[in-house]
Amino acid sequence: MKINENYKKLEVSYLFSTIAKKVNEFIRNNPDKKVIRLGIGDVTRPLCKSVIEAIKSATDEMGTFEGFRGYGPEQGYDFLKEEIQKYYARKNVSLDLDEIFISDGAKSDLGNILDLFSTDNTVLIPDPVYPVYVDTNLMQNRNIIFLKADQQNDFLPMPDESIKADLIYLCSPNNPTGAVYNKSQLEKWVQYALKNNAVILFDSAYECFISDSNLPSSIFEIEGAKSCAIEFCSLSKTAGFTGTRCGYTIVPFELNFDNMSLNKMWLRRQTTKFNGVPYIVQRGAQAVFSEKGQKEIKENIEYYKRNASLISQTLKKHNIYFTGGIHSPYIWLKCPNNMKSWEFFDYLLQNIQIVGTPGAGFGQNGEGFFRLTSFNTCENTKEAMERLDNLLT
Repeated sequence: MKINENYKKLEVSYLFSTIAKKVNEFIRNNPDKKVIRLGIGDVTRPLCKSVIEAIKSATDEMGTFEGFRGYGPEQGYDFLKEEIQKYYARKNVSLDLDEIFISDGAKSDLGNILDLFSTDNTVLIPDPVYPVYVDTNLMQNRNIIFLKADQQNDFLPMPDESIKADLIYLCSPNNPTGAVYNKSQLEKWVQYALKNNAVILFDSAYECFISDSNLPSSIFEIEGAKSCAIEFCSLSKTAGFTGTRCGYTIVPFELNFDNMSLNKMWLRRQTTKFNGVPYIVQRGAQAVFSEKGQKEIKENIEYYKRNASLISQTLKKHNIYFTGGIHSPYIWLKCPNNMKSWEFFDYLLQNIQIVGTPGAGFGQNGEGFFRLTSFNTCENTKEAMERLDNLLT
């Protein structure tokens, strides 16, 4: 018996586990101090009323002979897929129901999609980046090329024609930087992928934060993208489903390589390795896309955006460079006084009890930067910014 030795290439601990360990140790030693967490990207607002009502109704159904459901379709119930189809139609994107796959969140599918591709493929990943993109490819020993994102390109790297890649990870709005690609920039990425016979793995988990109609919230708003892209989205940030778990992945019929359909391959993979999202959860997700549900979740999103604005205003006051905070719940700031990422983490925790995420945890180009999130209460965010303002002053 031999183990998968590629796991030796991974960090011993996942980034957020390390942060949690440090914070818990501080709290044990300082029980009298209030810690405000602006680090992990978990929502704090409760599920909206429409979702709760739908989940309760579905629960009652499951308690009757007539309404009980056992195994459902692994790719999701049509009643939810139809709502997602309508949602994309409002973006002028036409989808077939069989191109939509319901999942338990973008994180799972971003890793699982790699089952469709050879380990010989070269993967292009922006740096800094969401750690899951890197770790899942290291586990399968793929060749990774990192694309430099920094202040010079506003953390929105563009294609390099001298690099030949097979798989390309893009995230817009970006985690961790909050930067958003415009239409012209995404057109260049689609052209690059088509030219190189590559596939873009497009993470749109934060698309609901985009409020400018000129900024694409789906890669499929770009002509030609259906022939070179797979899109992953989650209801975690859209509707607070971080603990409820539901998302969706779009695999267009046009994705054909070596006489193989990626859509059919993904369907085969899911029916083999996945039993589907619970019926009760899918009914809750269906309510997200209702007229009432959309109004309710937008109120929550606006709440988080006001928090982001509070953070942005504080940083502007002290002339600290940052990206994000407008079309994203994340604010990516340059550590003051040339401090290192973990140094700044400890500085904030020890002095004003604010928890953020060190940029170094997102890659080499994240060193010297720091991520704050707007996922907290307005009261806590305001208090945290008052503390930060006093500290920086």
